[in-house]
Amino acid sequence: MGGVMGPVLLWLQDVAAVTLLKARRTLLQAAILCCVLLLLLWVSIFLYGSFYYSYMPTVSFSTPVHYYYRSDCDASESLLCSFPMANISLLKNEKDQVMAYGQPYRISLELEMPESPVNEQLGMFMIKMSCYTKGGKTVSSVGRSAMLHYRSSLLQTLSTLLFSPLLLTGMAEQKQLLEVELFSDYKANAYQPTIGAVIEVQSKRVQIYSSQLRIHAYFTGVRYVLYNFPLTSAVIGVASNFAFLSVIVLFSYLQFIWGGLWPPEQLRIRVLMGDNTRFQQRKEEARKRMETASSQKEPEAPGVIGSVDDPSDFQGNDTAPEPSSKRPSVVPDAPEAAEPDTSGEGPCDSEGPEEKEGSDTVLEGCQLPHQAESTLRQRPGPWMSL
Repeated sequence: MGGVMGPVLLWLQDVAAVTLLKARRTLLQAAILCCVLLLLLWVSIFLYGSFYYSYMPTVSFSTPVHYYYRSDCDASESLLCSFPMANISLLKNEKDQVMAYGQPYRISLELEMPESPVNEQLGMFMIKMSCYTKGGKTVSSVGRSAMLHYRSSLLQTLSTLLFSPLLLTGMAEQKQLLEVELFSDYKANAYQPTIGAVIEVQSKRVQIYSSQLRIHAYFTGVRYVLYNFPLTSAVIGVASNFAFLSVIVLFSYLQFIWGGLWPPEQLRIRVLMGDNTRFQQRKEEARKRMETASSQKEPEAPGVIGSVDDPSDFQGNDTAPEPSSKRPSVVPDAPEAAEPDTSGEGPCDSEGPEEKEGSDTVLEGCQLPHQAESTLRQRPGPWMSL
């Protein structure tokens, strides 16, 4: 019983060792594959984020507008000494431009104005905006009119009674938010970039709580899709980058392991080997035809030249003596040499005598000999006929 269980235990041990080795190799390959996939995913996300950050301009920009005017004049209580003006910088962090080149923007001014009798009696007033470059040159200028919305006395009274609790607690105010569109399709010039703007309210009686300048971009094409469908665009962009990087990594792996999908070196070697084998085969066929022709003319073996006891036959003189005029110039091989060598040449050599003398075709089904397997045949010396 012990003799039977011994080989079984050894076999189980070998199977367990092989299985463990295969499992370790599989886990290692799976871990490497997971690491590569995670790296490709991270690189894909990074590339898409870099593209989005560099391609998408600032969507909206808002900055407060602080007006200044002259106060060194003798004027009445409801009049100012000059028009309120404000100088606004259109640079982020004093370095980057807010508006990208070629991108259309909508520029508007929001005015928070009280419903005071002065503003109600003000009527229409002009707002002018001038954009300038780094040297102070004005590149674009526009003027728009504005006024408060009309509200009758009855409507104002009802609104005051209705919102009196909020007005008393300070949670609401009697004011209007007036939005004036200055530019509907403003595009910055690449040769003369806009770095600032001057806003002027052309009225000395206007009363303003606060003001905001808003710049909003209108996207078209790819930017429109990226802005309005951010999640879908992110999924498509990351998936495209991941697929592209995966193909590159796969081709690199195949080039490193196999030398490519279709290695040109091996194909060229095969073609050259095929040409050389055809040449060697035709050469062997011609040699065998010559041997067959010579054996048919002289069926008898040639005579022995010299004797065995003559030491001159074995002193390095391997050439045969000059034949007479009656005998042919070609020394035939030994009878053993006339037989085809079927061990190294294949079935093509065995059927050599049956071929016609003028034929250069190759039999179908014959195995072409390898170039490295071809051997040089030499004519036997005089001593081989002994």
